[in-house]
Amino acid sequence: MKKLMTVLGMLAFGGLCVAGCSYQSQIDQATSQAESSAQQASTAATNAQNSANQAAQSAKTAQESAAGAEDSVKRANDAVARLEAAFASSVTK
Repeated sequence: MKKLMTVLGMLAFGGLCVAGCSYQSQIDQATSQAESSAQQASTAATNAQNSANQAAQSAKTAQESAAGAEDSVKRANDAVARLEAAFASSVTK
């Protein structure tokens, strides 16, 4: 009887080991997939940061161009005003 219990105990232990090994491979596979997903997420985050930096640089360049255009418009308006004043003074002479 004691021998039978020992054999049954060893069989149960063996069954648990086999089941544990099966779960371990599933755990290893899930871990591998999680690590791969984390790497992809990290790459996507880096790409997003790079795109944001490029967008910020483009916005800065656009703002500088707009400021230059505003200065050009002011100079053109000043030139028109001087021409109008010169024309007005020449007509009245």
